[in-house]
Amino acid sequence: MSRDPVRRTRLVSLRDSAAEIRDADLLLWRRGSGLVGRLIAACGRGIYSHAAMAAWMAGELVALETVQWAGARKQRLADQVAQFPRRIDVYGANANARWDGVFDRRAAVARMAAFLGCDYGWWSLVRAGLWHLPVVRLCVRPELDDSANGSHCPFCSSAVSIAYRAAGVDPVPGLADRLTEPQDLARSMFFEYRFTLIP
Repeated sequence: MSRDPVRRTRLVSLRDSAAEIRDADLLLWRRGSGLVGRLIAACGRGIYSHAAMAAWMAGELVALETVQWAGARKQRLADQVAQFPRRIDVYGANANARWDGVFDRRAAVARMAAFLGCDYGWWSLVRAGLWHLPVVRLCVRPELDDSANGSHCPFCSSAVSIAYRAAGVDPVPGLADRLTEPQDLARSMFFEYRFTLIP
């Protein structure tokens, strides 16, 4: 399967693909028509505006995510697919099983679930956005240290990155979790595009 979902999109219904989606697989939303999503995708130099993690909870497939105005939450993936058909891409975590013995899917889900109830990381999002300004980039050293993530609530892709690192793998080496954007995750060798969901 191509690593480029734009070039080779594989549309699959959630009903037909649910059994193929594993705990801690990555969910990436293609940008919609909204301004915030378009800005996030543009700043990340790609097509993605939102990130979440798939999880099986009480026999149901859910998306663990942090979203504006709602904070960290658990949503039925079927509801998300119905609301955003052709926009949610599934990326398998631990591409080609290269991180077997290191990556713990249950630990990733547990860390992501620990964010539930947390407010949305507006301050974290603003701080990450400032790094795209040329003047800031000239004056400030890049943030490479994951341990410097601070205590602020994360935004979507930051939370996902923190959860994967807690499970044994830094998905975007050389970039602090608090600056990790959806497109950074899409470029990571830790993930592999599998399909795009339709109802």
